[in-house]
Amino acid sequence: MSANLELARRNMIEQQVRPWDVLDERVLEALAAVRREDFVPPAYRNLAFADLDLPLGHGEVMLRPVLEGRLLQAAAPQPEERVLEIGTGSGFFTACLARLAGEVTSVEQHAEFVEAARARLHAANVRNARLELGEAVRTWRATQPFDVMVVTGAVHALPPHWGDWIRPGGRLVAIVGESPAQRAVRCTRTAAGLATEELFETDVPYLRHAEPPARFTL
Repeated sequence: MSANLELARRNMIEQQVRPWDVLDERVLEALAAVRREDFVPPAYRNLAFADLDLPLGHGEVMLRPVLEGRLLQAAAPQPEERVLEIGTGSGFFTACLARLAGEVTSVEQHAEFVEAARARLHAANVRNARLELGEAVRTWRATQPFDVMVVTGAVHALPPHWGDWIRPGGRLVAIVGESPAQRAVRCTRTAAGLATEELFETDVPYLRHAEPPARFTL
C-alpha cells in the first residue's frame, strides 16, 4: 500500500473531516478503513482525497469527504441496526454505512452505478450491503421499516411516504431545500410524525423527481 496514499487519507481525515466537527471515532475509523480511492471513478482517482464533489455521470456526484463524515455522524448507525440508503452512487458511502451498521439496503436508479458499485463492494469484502435498482422518490417502496435512512442527494421537500420507511424512534438524514442554500436535517419518527432538527447548510444535486417545482415568469 502506497505511503503517499495513506498520508493523503490521514490528511483528509485530520485536515478536512475532523475540523468540520466530525468527532465520532467510529465514523472517522470507517472513513480511514474503507479505501476511498477504490471507489472513485478512474479519471478522478488522483482527486480521491480532495475536498471536492467528484462527477459520477448522469449529473450525480460522489460527495466530498467532509459532507460524508457529517452525514454518517448525524445518522449514527449502530452495529445492530438496519439502514436504508437512497442513492448508492460509487458505493463508498454504502461501504462506510456497512462498516457501522448491521445491514444496509441501498437503492440506486442508474443500472450501471449498481453494477459498478456491486463490484467495488465485493472487491472490498463488504458482505452486509444489498443493492437494489429503483427510483425512490416516486416508484420504489420499502417492504419493511428501517432503523436509519440516509439520503445522499437533495430533495426540495421530503416525500411524505418516506416517514413510513423508518420504524418508530428511527431517524432519517437528508438534504432538503432550494439550491444553493439547502440544509441537512435529521428527522426522528415519533407518534406525532417526524420531528426535524436542522444540522448545517450545504448544496448538492437533487435526486430525480425531487427538484423544486418549475416557476414561470413573464
